[in-house]
Amino acid sequence: MASRRRLLPNILVVLVLGVIAAVAYTFLKDMDGPGVTISPDNGRMSQNTALTVQVTDPSGIRELNVGIRRNNVFTSFFRRHYDGDRTSVSENISLKDAKLSEGIFELEIRATDASMAGFGQGNTRTEIREVRYDPIPPRIAVRTRPANVWQGGSSAVRYTVDEDVSRTGVVIAGYFVPACRQADGSYVCIFPFPFQLTPQEFKHNIYLTATDLAGNETTTRFTVLAYQRNFRDDKLVLTDSFLQEAQAKLRHLAPQISDPLQSYIYINTQVRGQNIEKLRELASLTAQGKLWEGNFLPMPRSAARANFADHRTLTYNGQPVAEAYHLGLDLASVRNAEVPAANNGTVLFAGELGIYGNVVVIDHGLGVQTLYSHLSAIGVATGQAVTKGTIIGRTGTTGLAFGDHLHFGVVVGGLEVNPVEWIDPKWLANLTNRISQTD
Repeated sequence: MASRRRLLPNILVVLVLGVIAAVAYTFLKDMDGPGVTISPDNGRMSQNTALTVQVTDPSGIRELNVGIRRNNVFTSFFRRHYDGDRTSVSENISLKDAKLSEGIFELEIRATDASMAGFGQGNTRTEIREVRYDPIPPRIAVRTRPANVWQGGSSAVRYTVDEDVSRTGVVIAGYFVPACRQADGSYVCIFPFPFQLTPQEFKHNIYLTATDLAGNETTTRFTVLAYQRNFRDDKLVLTDSFLQEAQAKLRHLAPQISDPLQSYIYINTQVRGQNIEKLRELASLTAQGKLWEGNFLPMPRSAARANFADHRTLTYNGQPVAEAYHLGLDLASVRNAEVPAANNGTVLFAGELGIYGNVVVIDHGLGVQTLYSHLSAIGVATGQAVTKGTIIGRTGTTGLAFGDHLHFGVVVGGLEVNPVEWIDPKWLANLTNRISQTD
């Protein structure tokens, strides 16, 4: 009986200790404040800055409070409460309500989690950044004006900006071509004259733009003399035998489509569009400096079988069913002919790419790249440096090709342009001299 009386207090002690431990674990298991990420985080802001604050915490998020501190006074301009059921929140915050004035201030971000720390108050992390409010947009000064440009061709401009920028280049009818910063601090932008635009549309819709680190943007029009070029119209008659052959060869590009005509149209339009987007992605990997030296070489002992921007109307049973543009030169030589690199550069892509089949893309710097497609064999690898004349592969019929040839393309700023210009020594010398001029 006495032993039972002694056992009961011991059990109560254990239970009390267990309750204390459980309570302590509940309140103390999360003693760290939320993780806070700020973008941009470069020390410059304006009312145009797109401020993004991301908060993460495994216990959930309870509150985000953002404000400015000046003379040790905190003024909030964004505050939001949450239910605590989200472990990550991201807010895009406008600075227009912050009532900023020019000079230095402290940006203060307070984030509170939904843990039971602080007897249910949660942990709060405070992040402070010293920031300069900059309301003045950058100034652009053109140093070398563009040469005359033909429809489907290329030109270039060299200019300076009076401060560091996050984005600068040429905008053509809404399409942005980034400029490359040079060793002397100036910018060079080689840009295309998209073949779909008329000279009037091109001249009235081309601008230089620069956005500084605070988000201030300057956009200025500059003068380019642009001329029209006439492109060829072709008609491609689709027969049942041709469509069946094409489907058998390219079934992997449209496995969901059983009808040969619809399969061919899908490949020639949708897949083509996807491949063009891939070329635009590769354009962002260009070297900032010029890698090419001297003339660009065409494939030796070859004859052109199709030209740049040839317009092709596809007909079936006498009716037009689709259209496409041929954006390169088709060069035919002997079967499985050696294909040399047109100039010095770095291989950005070497592999299979939809309608292009086996393809090699070489970057020559300053946003200029060459494209070699329909290859039967590839002799280089992605990342490899090549010199002018290096054999990169052999001609073939891979992709959307039905006769042995090389599709040779030149890509400027992500858009295919007329390759004839780039293999013209006089034209290329003029462009190179203009972008190399010093003040």
